[in-house]
Amino acid sequence: MAEAQKTEAQSAEKPTMPKDVILVGKKPVMSYAMAALMQLTNSGTITIKARGRAISRAVDVAEVVSKRFLSGNAVVKSVSIGTETVGDPPKNVSIIEIKLSGKPGKKQE
Repeated sequence: MAEAQKTEAQSAEKPTMPKDVILVGKKPVMSYAMAALMQLTNSGTITIKARGRAISRAVDVAEVVSKRFLSGNAVVKSVSIGTETVGDPPKNVSIIEIKLSGKPGKKQE
């Protein structure tokens, strides 16, 4: 019983990201592009997020998904940029969020 309570408490502490958010890091672009394509076909809209040095990779992922995989049948809904403070001592890190959506009336395969 104590273990069940412990695992519930641990899972409650971890922040959860929505399923339609792709966090871009150090993996190759195609890994994120495939994940984004699967989420886009399931939900119809996704958000690609990155910070710091991964920002250029996030832009590449959005372009690969919309131009190469979906042949222009996806559209960039919005792009937002900002700054987050991370670490100790605090440092400012740039962030980007790119929202992609399938074009209305077009069926993704």
